[in-house]
Amino acid sequence: MANVSYKELGLVNSKELFEKAVKGGYAIPAYNFNNMEQLQAIIIGCVETKSPVILQVSSGARKYANQTLLRFMAMGAVQMMKDMGGNIPIVLHLDHGDTFELCKSCIDTGFSSVMIDGSHHPYEKNVELTKQVVQYAHDHDVTVEGELGVLAGIEDDVSSEVSHYTKPEEVEDFVKRTGVDSLAISIGTSHGAYKFKVKPGEEPPPLRFDILEEVERRIPGFPIVLHGASSVIPAYVDMINQYGGKIDNAVGVPVYQLRKAAASAVCKINIDSDGRLAMTAMIRKAFAENPKEFDPRKYLGPAREELVKMIKEKNEQVLGSAGKA
Repeated sequence: MANVSYKELGLVNSKELFEKAVKGGYAIPAYNFNNMEQLQAIIIGCVETKSPVILQVSSGARKYANQTLLRFMAMGAVQMMKDMGGNIPIVLHLDHGDTFELCKSCIDTGFSSVMIDGSHHPYEKNVELTKQVVQYAHDHDVTVEGELGVLAGIEDDVSSEVSHYTKPEEVEDFVKRTGVDSLAISIGTSHGAYKFKVKPGEEPPPLRFDILEEVERRIPGFPIVLHGASSVIPAYVDMINQYGGKIDNAVGVPVYQLRKAAASAVCKINIDSDGRLAMTAMIRKAFAENPKEFDPRKYLGPAREELVKMIKEKNEQVLGSAGKA
């Protein structure tokens, strides 16, 4: 299949978006999607709140959706946005690319931004791999996110049992030598729905804002990214459990901590689990209340509506990205 530039699909890279977010003290939402309903909800929610958006696809989601179809879905999302009378910038971003080949393949098939996650490698290897991706990406005007420090939890193929906080003394060297456009750091967030082990009624431990502040001091104005930043909305967890699910003691990042992060150098906040929980909660509810129902539209429709509602709330109340398109 011939290579295609993201510009032909009507997408943008993240450069200007991040510059504005850093100046404006808000964060751009990066929502992961795996299917049509999630994509529709993200576009509707962001157009209705006039928020810029980063559509995120992990390597697993890319395999699941089929890369050719995915490219046309992104193109369709841009057209859908215009048909709604919207004018919001849309980025298509590879989340947690782990090899140069994967990043190159995404760049060649219309992604406008890629993440190369070399955080599980020794430092020098991470620098080398990130630099290699940056060189190819920048030749194609594609932006690159790197990662320093390892998040706990599961992210497709990149899994880590323990969190290794980002070492602030490494950031200047890393950014200078690799040429990355943004940097994901580890300050205590984690992937998945079980972010913290807490007893009922306990608050999760606060994020390491001291690390964030030190990173900000060392590379002032540089775009910082927060992964694993779902709040694991209790209402959805309760609803899933009420209708036959079994998600015990799932705890996410408190909203007030995310607000604080969004107002600082953090200009991209990744949200995946919350979207999954919202949809699953509504699907379980639909199945429980209408056991005779077998038309996917009848349970995926309400799930999509709920996701739109959640996205609008995040943009307005948590990220501060509403009205910033």
